[in-house]
Amino acid sequence: MNLASIDLNLLVAFEALIEERHVTRAAGRIGLAQPSMSSALRRLRELFDDELFLRTASGMQPTEKALALARPIGAALEQIRQALAPRQGFEPATSNRRFAVAVTDYGDLVVVPTLVRLLRREAPGVDLAVRPITDAGDALARLERGELDALIGGHLPDSALCLRRRLIEERFVCIRDPARAGGGADMTLSEYAALPHALFSAAGGDGLPSAIDIALDQMGLRRRVAVTLPHVVAVPFAVAGTDLVATMAERVARRFAASAGVAVLPLPCEVAAFDIDLLHARRALADPALRWLMNAIATAAAD
Repeated sequence: MNLASIDLNLLVAFEALIEERHVTRAAGRIGLAQPSMSSALRRLRELFDDELFLRTASGMQPTEKALALARPIGAALEQIRQALAPRQGFEPATSNRRFAVAVTDYGDLVVVPTLVRLLRREAPGVDLAVRPITDAGDALARLERGELDALIGGHLPDSALCLRRRLIEERFVCIRDPARAGGGADMTLSEYAALPHALFSAAGGDGLPSAIDIALDQMGLRRRVAVTLPHVVAVPFAVAGTDLVATMAERVARRFAASAGVAVLPLPCEVAAFDIDLLHARRALADPALRWLMNAIATAAAD
């Protein structure tokens, strides 16, 4: 393919189409009329010898080839933007920028408080809007559209338009009422499986099967979930003063152990650690303010 014969503006049109999944919205995003964007799509299809986008009842859906092209084209355009952008900085101490991030309960409890303290110390004029991640797919789509600046949480979906940075490696622990924790002795696996469990499930279901249940099943064991709670912060307070046991992320458990009055114990079976990640759009690399925010989030997580 002769690069000199290609209109590179077509790649800008492709990027808008892959993010908007709608011809008219994509046209408006890059300042084209709708017929011009339709023409660009026709030329893109000829260039790549693929339909690229298929019309469905739920809107335009990218083909496998379009999805494969999204990451390298997005990265190439981002490098061009950075090379051509004026070298402007970001002064957090004097900025009045507003950022919007979406977080899971874990991110809200463990990362956000430290991030807020950092912002108040280093960027007192900056405003931060924190939204809950109730649907990871929807949150990712909002990040891709630029409605959010970042996502923070575990088990976040991948996107060719976004970059992922691991913030924290987390592991599971158990919590119990101290009077029933055996004076600090580790819980046996058989005891753990026999006890009634409290479980956090944001969706309101029983949350099964989880990594815990899969591990137990491999050993021929099964636990009984006696109480299901919709907010993770409620779990340690529900466990305190009862015969319940709960399995939680260690940093969340330790944050509430003293105030709830629960003991933190090792998990009596091997369950893989999990990552808490930061997701942001590739275009954030070209924005000094967003680059500063991503570094601030990473710093808060490390603290």
